[in-house]
Amino acid sequence: MSWTDERVETLKRMWLDGKSASHIANELANGITRNAVIGKVHRLGLSGRAKAPNMPAPRARPPKPATSANPNRPAMRGGSGGGGPVSRGATALAYMPEADIAPTPRPIEDVVIPMSERVTILELRETMCRWPLGDPTTPEFRYCGATSPVGVSYCASHARIAYQPVQDRRRERDRERRALLRQA
Repeated sequence: MSWTDERVETLKRMWLDGKSASHIANELANGITRNAVIGKVHRLGLSGRAKAPNMPAPRARPPKPATSANPNRPAMRGGSGGGGPVSRGATALAYMPEADIAPTPRPIEDVVIPMSERVTILELRETMCRWPLGDPTTPEFRYCGATSPVGVSYCASHARIAYQPVQDRRRERDRERRALLRQA
């Protein structure tokens, strides 16, 4: 297979006419593949081309109304005025009845850091917790300063607060949405 001047001119003409790479490869034959055509097009810098005349323009689909067969189940698709929750992506497991979900209260731990362990930014070292404490605009602003593993920004207590599993964050967000829907 070789790209002769004649084949290159045919390629350019057909590409600018809007022919597909497969169609061009079939016309050129003799070992020219679709991928070879695409590679040559890129090497020649032939980016702009006309649309193929036999390809219809994509039709705009009208939006579907948000309806639900079950009146107790919220609509899965929310519109601009729907008011229901919006679900995107794989929705097979998106609806979970409230009766099936037993809220598990999380114990709220107040992390108490002795004043002697709190450090300023100048005293902060690699193995110290970088959890901010207080208002950064005040002179009393400090960092936790407790021992943290090398390469980890926070101590164990603050890491539990900072790094929440995605699933837990989603559950909490869903509970808040359901509570708002019940109020409305």
